[in-house]
Amino acid sequence: MITPELELKTCFVLDDRGRIVSTREPHATHGPRFTIIRSATESAWAVHQDVPKELSEQIAVLARREPPAGDLRAAPVYAAEYLSLTGGRPGFAGPAFTFPETLAPATGVVLVDDERLLLRNFRGWQPGEISEGRAPVWAVIEDGFPVSICFCARRSDAAAAAGLETAEVYRGRGFGPRVTAAWAMAVRAIGSVPLYSAAWSNEPSLAVARKLGLTAHAAFWSVSE
Repeated sequence: MITPELELKTCFVLDDRGRIVSTREPHATHGPRFTIIRSATESAWAVHQDVPKELSEQIAVLARREPPAGDLRAAPVYAAEYLSLTGGRPGFAGPAFTFPETLAPATGVVLVDDERLLLRNFRGWQPGEISEGRAPVWAVIEDGFPVSICFCARRSDAAAAAGLETAEVYRGRGFGPRVTAAWAMAVRAIGSVPLYSAAWSNEPSLAVARKLGLTAHAAFWSVSE
């Protein structure tokens, strides 16, 4: 069963106290000051290890009181308090999706295992990144180079969260759903759980979720630096 706790532990490295150390990915980043993931029945949350202990304890009291999400689009009840206590600003917010049991086989997609092929149309890829945790990387190829890719943005031993990118001039051609479906099936084939999330403001990513028949089961809400 996919739970907010699984989403949390897939996206972030947590210390022994359950506090955020970093994002869970190659070349990890700092991560949010606070994040909470709420479903209709439960929630999971964590405060960054850099937040002072006294403030962290105050946040914990509020987070334990936070009711489940009746409306996934609604901000947490104590959103203003989380922002005030952490001294941060609103960060990532959006739905977390589950994939249907069956997906139509993807066509016209290939596996990519060399970051150099990605540099033509995508930024930020570094040598070794695929083998260090981004694999599998599925792509649509045009003129010999990937133009739409889906890869492991974050991953744990139990699950992987999708990262989806399509080069701007190739958007709107249905490539995103194809590479995402191929990625999800490949993740399942290795015994892991595929996860997908998108910001509420990211209409193209939300459209991919609709086209694939994904189901929103929870919502992220975070405080960034």
